[in-house]
Amino acid sequence: MQQGIHPEYRPVVFRDKTGGLSFLTRSTAASDRTVAWADGRTYPVVDVETSSASHPFHTGRARLMDTEGRVELYRRRYGG
Repeated sequence: MQQGIHPEYRPVVFRDKTGGLSFLTRSTAASDRTVAWADGRTYPVVDVETSSASHPFHTGRARLMDTEGRVELYRRRYGG
């Protein structure tokens, strides 16, 4: 492996602001902000829009699409 061309692989906290979930993992994601973790150390933090705590599929709030109803609506609207 060539030296100096790869991003730093280090512990990073990913935080889902919507779902209130934070987890510590290793990543090459860069961040200027930091957060104090439960172990007393400070880690870079990356805020994410969606995680398993807020995604409808994982939370059970997913809606099923009625594809037959959509086709009929299209046919009524555009006569096809």
